[in-house]
Amino acid sequence: MQHRSLRYLLGGAFHRMAYTEWGDPDAPPVLCVHGVTRNGRDFDALAANLSDRFRVICPDLPGRGGSDWLPDPMLYQAQHYVTALAHLLAAIGRDTIWIGTSLGGICGMVTAATPGNPVAKLVLNDIGPFIPAEALARIRTYMLASSESQRTQFFADQDAVERYLRLVHAQFGPLTDAQWAHLARHSTRVLPDGRLALHYDPAIVEPLRDHQPVAVDLWPLWARIQVPIMAIAGANSDLLLPETLARMAASGAHTLVVPDTGHAPALMDDAQIAAVRAFLLG
Repeated sequence: MQHRSLRYLLGGAFHRMAYTEWGDPDAPPVLCVHGVTRNGRDFDALAANLSDRFRVICPDLPGRGGSDWLPDPMLYQAQHYVTALAHLLAAIGRDTIWIGTSLGGICGMVTAATPGNPVAKLVLNDIGPFIPAEALARIRTYMLASSESQRTQFFADQDAVERYLRLVHAQFGPLTDAQWAHLARHSTRVLPDGRLALHYDPAIVEPLRDHQPVAVDLWPLWARIQVPIMAIAGANSDLLLPETLARMAASGAHTLVVPDTGHAPALMDDAQIAAVRAFLLG
């Protein structure tokens, strides 16, 4: 694994986007894009498994992980993440498999539906072309609360971070102690006084603050995607509903339902990784 970064142009200025890279630089590339409050290190287990056959690139979206925070919070929106990721795709310079969790999958669908795109295959982790308003409202409420607490609440040590993550991300599924510890270790930044804070800009919530969520219908965009698709759903997810998954399957998508999991499967256990690997190699 290597730590790298690139510069992208957004909002009249250049910003730095960090990413980790695994595998042979000449191998077929796989781009793994995380969810709204997470970062690229969520994919470490998957990337390590795939790195014998693929070049795996796991960026931190703007405002997350090692990437620059943006001076204008209104730039924290999906269309601008797509712009940043397009710079990374241009740097890769080859047809690329896209694996996206939640927000990362939305960016993947938008990119794969764009004329001339380099997406070769698309893996969507607990996201689809219809997103219920109720699920978006839940996420908005969580993000607003998390943003406010991040401005006032800090963590004394990694154990405290892990307890917090086990609570707010319980729907990731039945993870092992080692997996929770891994997520906790890569979910924080160290403040000058030694305390820990979550590793994202609290301002990422600002575009949502004054807008009540409405259902998102991306079926017209979905119809323009012409590459093989794998759709993964948490059995208890409120974001990717069974009827949406069924319609995705009817249009040709390979599907996987992960039991005892909500939004979103962590893609850390052997069965989930094996299913993704089989699809990529198929």
